[in-house]
Amino acid sequence: MIDIKLLSQICKAPGAPGYEQEIRQLLIKEVTPLVDEVRVDNMGNLIALKKGKSDKRIMVAAHMDEISFIVKFIDDDGFLRFQPLGGFDPKTLTSQRVIVHGKKDVIGVMGCKPIHLMKPEERTKQIPISEYFIDIGMPKEEVEDIVFPGAPVTRERHLIEMGHCVNSKSLDNRVSVFILVETLKQLRGKKIPYDLHAVFTVQEEVGLRGAISAAHQINPDFGIAIDVTIAFDVPGASGHEKVTSLGKGAAIKIMDGMTICDHRMVDFMKKTAEKHEIKWQPEILPAGGTDTAAIQRYGKNGAIAGAVSIPLRNMHQTIEMAHKGDIKDSIDLITACISEMDSYDWAL
Repeated sequence: MIDIKLLSQICKAPGAPGYEQEIRQLLIKEVTPLVDEVRVDNMGNLIALKKGKSDKRIMVAAHMDEISFIVKFIDDDGFLRFQPLGGFDPKTLTSQRVIVHGKKDVIGVMGCKPIHLMKPEERTKQIPISEYFIDIGMPKEEVEDIVFPGAPVTRERHLIEMGHCVNSKSLDNRVSVFILVETLKQLRGKKIPYDLHAVFTVQEEVGLRGAISAAHQINPDFGIAIDVTIAFDVPGASGHEKVTSLGKGAAIKIMDGMTICDHRMVDFMKKTAEKHEIKWQPEILPAGGTDTAAIQRYGKNGAIAGAVSIPLRNMHQTIEMAHKGDIKDSIDLITACISEMDSYDWAL
């Protein structure tokens, strides 16, 4: 149904915010044969242009970066203190393996105070992230030969298949990167109505920074962000809390904490999904945001913007899970929307 090997490679490649070099190089190789032009801007965004019949511009964005960490201090015993890059749930970090990208890559383990040594009142409280450290199993002298303040740190996990789902670190947002690559493959050799700027953005997890710059450059008429969203479809969740559910199709964003999507784009996406019998579900996310906000606001003229979201369990945790059917539905929906964007009446 989907190219698991490619998705696995995309999830595995490191790409902390501001350190997206390796994932960008992988994507350059993947997308160059599929488009007319490829360039990398000064911030590091990868912008792939497929020319259309008209010079109106569509910007479709998926961010390359993943939540991660950066080394800020090496103590006298060789343990690393770190700063998060993006939002983490601290309770998911204990005893997890990470990769420290110093002068060479080394494996580390997240540690904190053992529960056996905690006072009774400490056991009921969440340990703040500031009390965690990374242990790479070496004395300070050896650590300092490899690691330095400013070295990025990513999680060490491989993608596996579980039933109808995939499970991996960094599905936020590598599943969307994969979807954008697969969309370009679907469009290869086809005429599209408008110029498509497929943008693999940087530094989304720390403030939509790459998408802001890219939207300013491109000044799109239409915009689609591809990102994940919460699937709280698990025991104990009330219906109104679920946001989305795995296996019920691509999610069409109506709003999140940073964006009210253009009602025309929402309507267009719904009608396109129904026309092509693509499974979809609505998304109203009460908090958080995606590159949609940057695309909508930061072009000179503003953009008619919306988003396709992939339902995700365990978001911003050590491993995340998505449904293979939802991934395929998202590819199909975005491909159809790009191909038929000139068929809709976009008048206010």
